[in-house]
Amino acid sequence: MTSPVWHPFTQHGLDEPIPVVASAKGTILTTKDGRRIIDAISSWWVTTHGHAHPRITAAIAEQATQLDQIIFAGWTHEPAEQLARELVAMMGLPHVFYSDSGSTAVEVAVKMALGFWANQGQPRHRILVLDHGYHGDTIGAMSVGARGVFNQQYQPLLFDVGTLPCPSGDGQPTLDALDHACRHDAPAALLVEPLVLGAGGMHFYAPAILAEMRRICDRHGVPMIADEVMTGWGRTGTLLACEQAGIVPDLLCLSKGITGGSLPLAVTMASSAMFEAHRSPDRARMFFHSSSYTANPIACAAAVANLAVWRDEPVRDRIADLARRQGERLARIADRVHNPRQLGTITAFEVGAGEGYMSDLAPRLLAHFRDRDVLLRPLGDTVYVMPPYCITDAELDRVYAVIEEVLG
Repeated sequence: MTSPVWHPFTQHGLDEPIPVVASAKGTILTTKDGRRIIDAISSWWVTTHGHAHPRITAAIAEQATQLDQIIFAGWTHEPAEQLARELVAMMGLPHVFYSDSGSTAVEVAVKMALGFWANQGQPRHRILVLDHGYHGDTIGAMSVGARGVFNQQYQPLLFDVGTLPCPSGDGQPTLDALDHACRHDAPAALLVEPLVLGAGGMHFYAPAILAEMRRICDRHGVPMIADEVMTGWGRTGTLLACEQAGIVPDLLCLSKGITGGSLPLAVTMASSAMFEAHRSPDRARMFFHSSSYTANPIACAAAVANLAVWRDEPVRDRIADLARRQGERLARIADRVHNPRQLGTITAFEVGAGEGYMSDLAPRLLAHFRDRDVLLRPLGDTVYVMPPYCITDAELDRVYAVIEEVLG
């Protein structure tokens, strides 16, 4: 029987098989028909410690029997309060606003930046972004992402932004364009993916460029928004990518790994200046944003457990070890691929000529990996490996062996 489910980023007209996953543990997905699939992309970059981490699943089960859901406008609960306190201590920003996905975390940040200026009587509307950036699929998130196949059908609804060149090399064209825009365009904020532009093709750039972008923003009084939805929680080798540049943004977007990949949750962390610009006896200056499931108690409990894993287990050692092992395996195939690159636990390369997301290679690569029980989802002809931190040597060897079959 044909499934009624309409899947994301799936062209159902191609009639590609869609495996039914019945269970998951560590890095292994088990399908309904008994296949064991190695999850080499952390189930779309969310699973950090591995599927069904016992500490996180126990926290979910316990919280579900106590408080499953409560309105968060004017009410609160201990999992949200504890999580916020711990995030403030870890991330260096004093205020936490909850939402439920990376897209909404970014939209919240953009709205906060616009409100920051409007509430001071200086309405600014222009957001500066990086070419090849991607920040999600809601209308606002698409507006601040690169224009192309992802959003061309919705172009009439997207608002205008100022686009800076994608950083590369010493980043000088990007930095010059940023300085010029800050001087002449009165931007409301700069929005960046720190160090890695993910869905746009795994473009990496140096921490020194990110640090200089922050200095330019500070010089001109322009807030910086860091979208660490993908890069956060250790993917680049540090807890946050921003750490490698020695910076703290004005607004920080976190999601994906915040619950260890177990449940949807997102936060936008804000500076005191952002918060104070919205605090007033005037109710019209409040921050107008919410969703029904804001700060869901079960999701917050999962995130508290995730932070306990970071605190009590050698997560950073696992990340460093995985980065080393990834580098060794990438080196073995480096002379057979284009632009091999690595940052932390992420490796990436092209197997074609860099033809972009709609490359004809993509569905063939996807089928090759799927048929060999490895979950890899190329971005066009860009193949990347971003596994959970618990992946074994044998599993990682299998992933790269399947990649080598393609190269052969």
